[in-house]
Amino acid sequence: MAAALKVFAEKGYHGTSLGEIAAAAGVARTVLYDHFPSKRVLLLAVMQEENAALIEHVGARIAGSGTAEDRMRSTIDAYFSFAESRPEARRLLFDRADEDDAEIRIVRQGIRESRTHTVTALLADDIRMVGVTPNEPIAEAMVELIITGLDGVAQWWERFPDMPRSVLVEGAMRLLWTGLGNRDDQVTPR
Repeated sequence: MAAALKVFAEKGYHGTSLGEIAAAAGVARTVLYDHFPSKRVLLLAVMQEENAALIEHVGARIAGSGTAEDRMRSTIDAYFSFAESRPEARRLLFDRADEDDAEIRIVRQGIRESRTHTVTALLADDIRMVGVTPNEPIAEAMVELIITGLDGVAQWWERFPDMPRSVLVEGAMRLLWTGLGNRDDQVTPR
C-alpha cells in the first residue's frame, strides 16, 4: 500500500503500472494480484486508507479538549502536520482529480463528501455557535471552505517549504478565527 501510494501520488492513475508498484514494493507483480484484482481496486483501497488516516489524525484534534479557539489552532496544525509528514497522501487525496475513470471519480467524490460530512459532525457544536444548524447545507459548505482553504495553503507550502509550519498555523488561524473584516489584533502568534 505504501509503495502504491508513492507511485500513484507521483504519476497518477493512468501513468502508473502495477509492475512499477510491485517493483517499488520489492515484490512480484503476481503478489499484487493475490491481494488486488486490478490497479483500480488498489488505487481505491489506498485512497480509502489514506482518507481514514487523515480523518483520524485531524478528527482527534477537532474533538480534543480546550476552548474552541485552542481546538481550531490544534486542528489547523494537525492538517499541516499531516500534509508535512504524508505529502503523497495529501497529493493523492486532494490533487489527483484528473482521472477519466468514472468509478474513480465517483469514489473520490464519495470520499470527499464523507470527509466533509464527518468534519461537519465533529464541528457541530462550534458550527451552532456561529448561528448555523449543522444539518443545513451551508454548514457543509462552510466546512468545505475550511478544508479546501487549508489544503490550498498546504499546496502553497510545497512550493515554499522554508516557511515554518507554526507561521502557517498562525496565519490560517488569524484568517479563520478573527476573519478579514475584524481589525482587532487580539490573536497573537505563539
